[in-house]
Amino acid sequence: MAPSLHRPQRLVADLPRLVLLGLLGLLFLMPYLWMVSVSLKPMDEVWRATLSLIPETLAIDKNYGRVFREVPIGRYLLNGVIVCAGILAFQLVFAIPAGYALAKLNFRGRDTLFAFVMLGLLIPAQVPAIPLYIAFAGTGLLNSYAALIAPSTISVFAIFMFRQFFRAMPDEMIQAARMDGLGEWSIVWRIVLPNAWPAATAFAIFSVVAHWNDLFWPLIAVSGKGELATPALGVIYFRTEEAGDDFGALMAAATLTTLPLVAAFLLAQRRFVEGITMTGLKG
Repeated sequence: MAPSLHRPQRLVADLPRLVLLGLLGLLFLMPYLWMVSVSLKPMDEVWRATLSLIPETLAIDKNYGRVFREVPIGRYLLNGVIVCAGILAFQLVFAIPAGYALAKLNFRGRDTLFAFVMLGLLIPAQVPAIPLYIAFAGTGLLNSYAALIAPSTISVFAIFMFRQFFRAMPDEMIQAARMDGLGEWSIVWRIVLPNAWPAATAFAIFSVVAHWNDLFWPLIAVSGKGELATPALGVIYFRTEEAGDDFGALMAAATLTTLPLVAAFLLAQRRFVEGITMTGLKG
């Protein structure tokens, strides 16, 4: 009975915080809501002086139909799935053992190696772009999935994130596995990895969002309006060649390319929050 009596008081005490969080969430959500709203409007409503989220006349067939008729949007989305899945798989394969070694193994130069990992976080993607382009051009790998995936296979952010997560794992569990005769590789894949799914899910969200929306490197690695365009590059093609000033169709294309990200985050949000909470920032 006592907890039920205190529940209204807790709700009243939390109300200002909930209202503030709700307003901030709505503020960050407004650009996406406006994009969806414009994708449903005819052109005469888009250019009106008054702003309204709810369309008076739906132009779904015109805007979304034009996207499906004039650009291979399905192919662009498939390319995004292939590229993001390939990048994420390689990043996890490299980052999990590296993070485990930096967190749980004692070897000479470990702190120095971790310092280089931290320095790697400071290097923007634009710095190695020209050497990578020259290397891929020299090997004939431009305009291929390899050119889109290979430069991002090693993520220093993933190594840092898993290192922080593994430092929070109890050493007793690792020691017990060693006493049972497991080698370090077996410990990584049979003991550590099953317990690292929250961190892996959190990093997967970061990785997929970053590379799904990446325009810089695909614009360099893929030339022409080919079949290897990623979603962000596909929207650029549609904007420059097909849509023109038809912002309703352009926003329809943008909505279709961002919808998989929204769905993926909604499905993985619990694991994402759990992974971020458990990773922390232990020194």
